[in-house]
Amino acid sequence: MAETGASPLPPTPPAHTPLARAEHFVWLTARVLEQRRFAYHFLGGGADAVETALSAYRNEDDGYGHALEPDLRGPVSQPLHTGHALRVLDSIGRCGGQRVERMCRYLTSVSTQDGALPTIHPSQRGYPAAPFLPIVDDPPSELLATGPVVGLLHRNEVWHAWLFRATDFCWQAVESLDKSHPYEIEAAVAFLDSAPDRPRAEAAADRLGRLVREQRLAALDPARPGTFPVAPGYAPGEHHFPYDYAKTPGSLARAWFTDAEMTGSLEFLVSQQQEDGGWPIRRHQWAPSTALEARPIATIEALRTLRAHGLPVG
Repeated sequence: MAETGASPLPPTPPAHTPLARAEHFVWLTARVLEQRRFAYHFLGGGADAVETALSAYRNEDDGYGHALEPDLRGPVSQPLHTGHALRVLDSIGRCGGQRVERMCRYLTSVSTQDGALPTIHPSQRGYPAAPFLPIVDDPPSELLATGPVVGLLHRNEVWHAWLFRATDFCWQAVESLDKSHPYEIEAAVAFLDSAPDRPRAEAAADRLGRLVREQRLAALDPARPGTFPVAPGYAPGEHHFPYDYAKTPGSLARAWFTDAEMTGSLEFLVSQQQEDGGWPIRRHQWAPSTALEARPIATIEALRTLRAHGLPVG
């Protein structure tokens, strides 16, 4: 007979594996949401538990707040929080239905005049926020906020009136990129990987790949990251590597890198696991609580990236 209160999850893997070390780190430091996500992705946990944990961050306007994205504090809904929520739902196969339609209504309500999303809505004013996320009264449309959301909705075959103008904005923004920076390129890839017009997406990705190499936006030799520039405004050493762009082998960004470059970056990612079992964050660490909350997220994403590319994690 099973003991009362016994965990429904299977036994943990051997303690020497990257997964077991990461599991210890997650139970030690993570929010309930990341604990539930880790259990779902790596321990056979259920999707319902992830949804329940995520619902704590939802507001009455069907946006998400409450520091779901750790660099924005306070209760108010924000596009970055809501985009984060969509990524969580997508990762557990729940990005659809009336819930997501309601989220699209929220996105419509905070969109700019050209139908896209600002990075920060001015309702954030008065609440703590990372200094590298400025709050302005009339924020512009940003590919950084819009591209990943539009890509996720297309991948999950969500159709909503908001998508039409937002998709047009993403195409215009991606195809006009000239001087860029890594996070903007990541957002462009997130859009292109799921954009419905595949020939157009492939052509745009091919151009972006050349731009990434010409502007040296990927550190192609992890042993010598200092030989690659860091984008203005980024933290010292905040380099991006091939795996940051090609998070899965099926990404259009995978064609930007040779097999040796991709393998080298993934081996470097493995080596970045810290003694406590978690992966570091490379961006500015402006408050202790935000760094603590962000590291379990980075740890889950590192493990998912490694597993997607076929590297054993435990």
